[in-house]
Amino acid sequence: MKQLMVGLLQLPTLGLNTTRIEFYLKKAKERGCKLLLFGEYVINPFFKELDSIPKNMIREQTSSKVAFLKKLSVEFDITLVVPIVEVKGGKYYKKIIKISPKSTANYTQQILINYPHWSEENFFSNPIKELESPLIFNIDGFKIAVISGFELHFDKLWVDIQKKRVDLVLVPTASTFESKRRWRELLTTRAFLNNCYILRANRVGEYKDSEHKWHFYGDSMFISPDGEVLMRLEDRESMLIEPISKDEIADARRGWGFSGTLRKRGEL
Repeated sequence: MKQLMVGLLQLPTLGLNTTRIEFYLKKAKERGCKLLLFGEYVINPFFKELDSIPKNMIREQTSSKVAFLKKLSVEFDITLVVPIVEVKGGKYYKKIIKISPKSTANYTQQILINYPHWSEENFFSNPIKELESPLIFNIDGFKIAVISGFELHFDKLWVDIQKKRVDLVLVPTASTFESKRRWRELLTTRAFLNNCYILRANRVGEYKDSEHKWHFYGDSMFISPDGEVLMRLEDRESMLIEPISKDEIADARRGWGFSGTLRKRGEL
């Protein structure tokens, strides 16, 4: 039975702290983990806090953390998937970086939240254009995709994930307010309909402004290709590591037959 050990870190914003990251990677290595996912706004502060910090400081923070993570990726032979804030040309960009022992790849988030109280779309300079494929890569024969939390809502990206027969979808989030139940339902439904594993890493911690208290509640989770929550964390800093299995993916796809039904009709 072909397996891959994968995991996530449920953390608050770490600031300049690197000791904790190294501690968790050592523990992950001991358990045979080959892939580790971080939540949103862990390497950098929440976007509403960025205006009070000089851009050059954010640029240096991202650069130094990425360099440190590259070093750890090589040292522990683990691929890291980490949301970052990039400062370029005096503008902010919201990205996800995939750091492996041999290479790095960037994914620029394509769809950002655009609500009045939470408008990343207005704050960041990510281009608004026709949707492209999410970041997809392979580890030991497993096909893995990365999309941001908000992008989870949009079917167009999932069509590409299904066409490319992705085994595991990584979803870093910074979910807050009273959304826990809705997120669980959405994540389990996506895993079930696409017969793939989902690993969701949600940050913890708080941010307060004059009108709202933003409580990032954790509830990071590991979901099976049958849409079952196999493991989840509560609301404290923690790490989750679990195996994914080719046999379980094949059984779910064969049993439910969703992709086969579409393939017969020329949709995949």
